[in-house]
Amino acid sequence: MDKYELYSKTFMYLAIGLLITFITGFGVSLNSTMLYNVVVGKSYILIWILQFVLALFFSFRLAKMSKMEAVICYTLYAFLTGLTFASLFALFSISSIIIVFLLAACIFGILAFIGITTKKDVTSIGTILFVGLIAIIIVSLINIFLGSGLLAIFISIVSIMIFLGYTVYDVKRLSILSMVNEEAAPIYGAFELYLDFINLFINLLELFARNNNN
Repeated sequence: MDKYELYSKTFMYLAIGLLITFITGFGVSLNSTMLYNVVVGKSYILIWILQFVLALFFSFRLAKMSKMEAVICYTLYAFLTGLTFASLFALFSISSIIIVFLLAACIFGILAFIGITTKKDVTSIGTILFVGLIAIIIVSLINIFLGSGLLAIFISIVSIMIFLGYTVYDVKRLSILSMVNEEAAPIYGAFELYLDFINLFINLLELFARNNNN
């Protein structure tokens, strides 16, 4: 598979995954009963557990995974994320979501283009990004108890920087994924970029749209 085909398929699957997520989230948000059942209590926890298990399965199974398995895992993950996204449609105005989505898409596109065109070896930043991600997760958990608005803003800003770095890093890794499993590489690559985009979008929404609550 040449690079053009790899990139085109990856970004096609990325677009499909995002479409599934946003349609699912919007659809669930229109039904108050379904919204309550999805975002409250055990259902919400179960969805997060399923997402975590799927992500692990996808990662560890990649080398032996068929294209169909990869498509099923990716589609299911995008759907489950869409269920949790229903809360965003309930909390924020549609205009805020659209504006932030377009902003995230523009920023993501620029960083993805840099990842495609740069000749620099960015593999060394993977460890730095991972350590930064773990650190921000720990700080986020601490802030659940502190409830600091200022710290929440700091977390959003740092998270945005981390996932911008991951966007470049994951785009550059596509060729490596292709050597591991050529058939499933575009789908798994799309999955990684999907996670980058979703986290970028959520943190931008948290940062810029707090005052546009419904």
